[in-house]
Amino acid sequence: MATAASRSVKDFVFEWEGKDRHGKIVRGELRASGENQVQATLRRQGVFPTKIKKRRMRAGKKIKPKDIALFTRQMATMMKAGVPLLQSFDIVGRGNTNPSVGKLLNDIRADVETGTSLSGAFRKYPLYFDSLYCNLVGAGEAAGILEALLDRLALYMEKTEAIKSKIKSALMYPISVVIVAFVVVTVIMIFVIPAFKEVFSSFGADLPAPTLFVMAISEVFVQWWWLIFGVIGGGFYFFMQAWRRSEKMQQVMDRVVLRIPVFGILIEKSAVARWTRTLSTMFAAGVPLVEALDSVGGAAGNSVYAIATEKIQQEVSTGTSLTAAMGNANIFPSMVLQMCAIGEESGSIDHMLGKAADFYEAEVDEMVAGLSSLMEPIIIVFLGSLIGGIVVSMYLPIFKLGQVV
Repeated sequence: MATAASRSVKDFVFEWEGKDRHGKIVRGELRASGENQVQATLRRQGVFPTKIKKRRMRAGKKIKPKDIALFTRQMATMMKAGVPLLQSFDIVGRGNTNPSVGKLLNDIRADVETGTSLSGAFRKYPLYFDSLYCNLVGAGEAAGILEALLDRLALYMEKTEAIKSKIKSALMYPISVVIVAFVVVTVIMIFVIPAFKEVFSSFGADLPAPTLFVMAISEVFVQWWWLIFGVIGGGFYFFMQAWRRSEKMQQVMDRVVLRIPVFGILIEKSAVARWTRTLSTMFAAGVPLVEALDSVGGAAGNSVYAIATEKIQQEVSTGTSLTAAMGNANIFPSMVLQMCAIGEESGSIDHMLGKAADFYEAEVDEMVAGLSSLMEPIIIVFLGSLIGGIVVSMYLPIFKLGQVV
């Protein structure tokens, strides 16, 4: 309760200047509720403040996983260079362009300064630091190799974010084309077709079936456009909300996504890459297998793999080998199982799982590149058929105009 109460107090950023124990002038920033707190904090650090100025916080953008990955990489680099932990937080916080990240780092730094472990400080912010992140940091603190674990964690997050970005880019292209096609068709149906209809009404002849069909659709658009947009927009919103909030809906959609032609294979390979990369990283940090599996399922980004990981964890805890438990799940390619078996026999599971992750990450890269070139002709044919069909159907009566005259 004390922590929650302290978080509710409005904090400000104070720019300070002072002298250290050796009389050297030092400057910096602190986040605190008032000048007295800043003075007390600086005195504990051996700094005698001469000037303290309050600065209002700028509105910050949302903190994204990329921001956390960048922060982890910067912390790993500075700690490897011998920069103390608290000073590393100061440098990263001041150098970050997103004020929200700076506030987060100042809060974490304040917790660490009062005696909280780094992993314990991270656990107070589960929205940004998941159990995998906190467990690896905790393992690094316990083993005295925090800088090495942060470096490995930064590499893991960079690779994971790269895969996510490639999957999004592969899916964004066809989705954006479908949206543009819908907008173009809507404009044609509401504004262009009615103009043709007025012209055709003076022909005094029967119109072709394709033209009548397109004109009927146009009438529906003109009369009920608000309902069409409302149903599509509302349906999409409620569908996405149900997908995010309902666990059953997530499970159903994750299964469906894996069965989509072409894209399902891409998502499956990315999930396997993330699963093996996560487990490899946990093993390399010295985290026990059963404990490591707690964080692996969610990192795959698909509930099918999360549910399978729970079963694998139960079987491993009762003495079943990891390879056998993964085989019983029936979701892992044979190559992953073989490499895992070799790793168990040779005592290098982390190395072999890392190799498997490298392979599937390369497979994702190749598939994304192939999809980009494959989707272009498909989309051209789709748009040509859709827009061209509408145009031809509306010009058919004009082609027969000579017969009427």
